[in-house]
Amino acid sequence: MQADETAYAVAALTELRAYLSWVSERGDRMVAFAPRPASAEPAPPAGTHMTRKLPVVSLESVREEIGECTRCKLHKGRTNLVFGVGNPRARLMFVGEAPGEDEDKKGEPFVGKAGQLLTKMIEAMGLEREDVYICNTVKCRPPNNRNPEPDELSSCEPFLKGQLAAVKPEAIVTLGKFAAQALLRDETPISRMRGNWREYEGIPVMPTFHPAYLLRSPQEKGKVWDDLQQVMKKLGLEARR
Repeated sequence: MQADETAYAVAALTELRAYLSWVSERGDRMVAFAPRPASAEPAPPAGTHMTRKLPVVSLESVREEIGECTRCKLHKGRTNLVFGVGNPRARLMFVGEAPGEDEDKKGEPFVGKAGQLLTKMIEAMGLEREDVYICNTVKCRPPNNRNPEPDELSSCEPFLKGQLAAVKPEAIVTLGKFAAQALLRDETPISRMRGNWREYEGIPVMPTFHPAYLLRSPQEKGKVWDDLQQVMKKLGLEARR
């Protein structure tokens, strides 16, 4: 098998794996969003540039499926479900851990002090918030801003995967330990994981510290900027002057 045909097969398998992961907890309701089987698509001619594929899912369909979610105990204390915000075709996606008090009130991720810092980080990369997509691993605020628990992460996981499949970013930045662990299935401490490229369903992932941590430990901002510069290099971005 020639190199291009091999790449095509890998892309098709990546698409199928991502799609099956997304529908595994949804049953027959997602049949309408199934991608055309790879076997029905002819192999591209030699020399054709291969691009990464993900299943055909829309943010609207993911949000509709969540509904007024009661799948875990977090719904009991929420004011608003916090889905996601930003460009639905963003090249770069930020995934945080969980909504806080400000996010719960507004129904939008990263709008408090940590969110203001994230906005500055995005702008330093030469982008605006509207250029990227931002969401969290769980969509409801944990009581007293505690860490999300395993069952809560598990309940929200299909919807996070759906958001990733819908946006199809070229790179993902995970913010904090739980975001990195949720995508990468790796319990390595974030202090050791950050700054090293990983991969989710063929998408490059850069784990880094959460902005809330930087508010408590501003001396670590330089490390995060190093991580973001790696992302900028991969996406061909220039820092704002």
